[in-house]
Amino acid sequence: MLQSIRNLFKSWIAITIFGVLVVVAFLFFGIEGYFSQSNATWVAKVDGHEISQQDFTNALNNYRQQQLNTPGNTMEPADFEKPEVKQMVLKQVINRQLLLNLGDKLGIKVPDAVVREQIASYPVFQVNGKFDSSVYLAWLAQQGKSAEQFQGEIRSDLATQQLPQAVVSTAFGTQAEADAFLRLQLQTRDFSYVELPPPAPTAAENAVTDAEVADYYKQHQKDFMTPEQVSVNYIDLDAATMNAEPDLSDKALQARYDKEKARFVSPPQWQVSHILIKLPAKPTDAEKQAALAKADKIDALAKAPGADFAKLAEEYSDDLGSKRQGGDLGWLQKGDAGPEFQAALDKMQKGEISAPVLTSDGYHIIDLRDLRTGATQTFAEVRPQLVEEATKDARQDHYRDIGGKLTDMIYNDPTSLKPPAQKLGLTIETTPLFGREGAKTGIAANPKVVKAAFSDIVLQQGNTSDPIDLGTDHMVVIHVDKHVPAAPKPLAEVSDQIKQDIVQQRVDADAKKAADAVFAKLQGGEKLDALASAAGQQVQQKTDATRNETALDPALLEAVFKLAHPAKDGVTPALVPLAKGHYALVVLSAVKPGDASKVPEQAQGFLREQMARAFGAADLDGLLEALRKGAKIETAPERM
Repeated sequence: MLQSIRNLFKSWIAITIFGVLVVVAFLFFGIEGYFSQSNATWVAKVDGHEISQQDFTNALNNYRQQQLNTPGNTMEPADFEKPEVKQMVLKQVINRQLLLNLGDKLGIKVPDAVVREQIASYPVFQVNGKFDSSVYLAWLAQQGKSAEQFQGEIRSDLATQQLPQAVVSTAFGTQAEADAFLRLQLQTRDFSYVELPPPAPTAAENAVTDAEVADYYKQHQKDFMTPEQVSVNYIDLDAATMNAEPDLSDKALQARYDKEKARFVSPPQWQVSHILIKLPAKPTDAEKQAALAKADKIDALAKAPGADFAKLAEEYSDDLGSKRQGGDLGWLQKGDAGPEFQAALDKMQKGEISAPVLTSDGYHIIDLRDLRTGATQTFAEVRPQLVEEATKDARQDHYRDIGGKLTDMIYNDPTSLKPPAQKLGLTIETTPLFGREGAKTGIAANPKVVKAAFSDIVLQQGNTSDPIDLGTDHMVVIHVDKHVPAAPKPLAEVSDQIKQDIVQQRVDADAKKAADAVFAKLQGGEKLDALASAAGQQVQQKTDATRNETALDPALLEAVFKLAHPAKDGVTPALVPLAKGHYALVVLSAVKPGDASKVPEQAQGFLREQMARAFGAADLDGLLEALRKGAKIETAPERM
């Protein structure tokens, strides 16, 4: 599309028209109207709470990254600009704000301990499966965020999860519901059936004229097509395989070490246990005084000779996340705890127990069990890491440089891959022919490449594709090499198949007529065994057939389990069409409910859990729908 725009504006006529339009716009609307913009930047309001363009853009970017990193994803970068995708993301953002608003009304808060546990659980901050504070701080510096800012984001995310989790967790599947499901799922049926094979084709049915073949070929030509195929030339750019020669001398690595020395500094850490006396969201003075009195009493117990702080935490602490571990919060560093908590730690000595410390959660009694001073890894210790990082960075820099130049060149001239390949020293490769279903191996097995190969810009316009993102620092651009359009197979090649199809149609018609006649007799009261004998067949009996029966024709089994229950002392007759003119004459005699008692309790428990999840998801949808109906929601799609 960018190339089309460039081509358009290369035309002096287009430039002239564009200039005239601009002048007209100024004449009709005035200069101030042309340049002035509304100060409003929100894309939605939820009960007066504004969702900014930045909030929406962040959500859309997160969705884009999630989808593009999902195995088997077929979405292209341009798909995320579609109105329906943006509307879907906007709905998610609005739902999030609805949950935040409801949480505020209910006074729901996320304790600091829960935020810390969540951050520590992220693999990106772990080394050998354990949280590493230096990795965490380096990541924050890279993102340009403070610990408080990042914790605020996590707290907000957790706040929006608490209500959904609470709703889903309160749903349950009862034993009665599980039993009802199992009675249906494990249901068995007794039936008898007779297979009615199609009659053998007569000489007249086998006689197919050339004119009939030609007419059939004309009417069903789409059934006799060779599929459309293409092969493409492509340039595959992958940072992981690019040649790069970074400077790995001690001087260069030392300079890198000095510049990024903060990454290799372990900050001070405090090994902490605590006892929390919790306060409500908006405590009264009386509630504060009562909580402080309780905290002072526990503090005195904790400082008494021979006191066991862990047992006191298990007995008195209101922090459910740590009380079972004796109040243990593990190793903390600056930024992990709130400002009041941290200020108390800064004044404490190893082995000391604090006086009650007031925070937004309540009163904390802090036990500083151990203290680590900061340490710095030496250049020699981290040299292998620096070599690895310098090599990776060099490859990424080379990838971005070459990738940027390649992108510019194909946008400037999309007619061929040869000029950029020659100038940038890249290799052009070619795929074998493949259809719209893609190839089984190679680059053409990727759905994104297949979609681009058959796109209008590549296939019809003959241009080079936009860069196709195949993952982190990996892209490919393609250009059609060969195009083999779909075409009818020659009549001579398919005439034998057409004759068989015509004969089969005639046989199917005769078979249906004969089967309908036999079924009418069954409905008229004739016995199944007599009809079977007349057709030269035998009655097949099936007792206690299940839905997963493997010895029966799937079409027959599916039809049997759709039949109505027979009346008392009666039967349900049916005529079931099978493949290639075959039919089955069926008499359903019994339907028996499944016996849930035969299912192991563990399996029944798993079933109830699955049902509870399904019910919980439905409850959550209902809650969100109710919140949407009760809220004042304004949207500005033009700002998305």
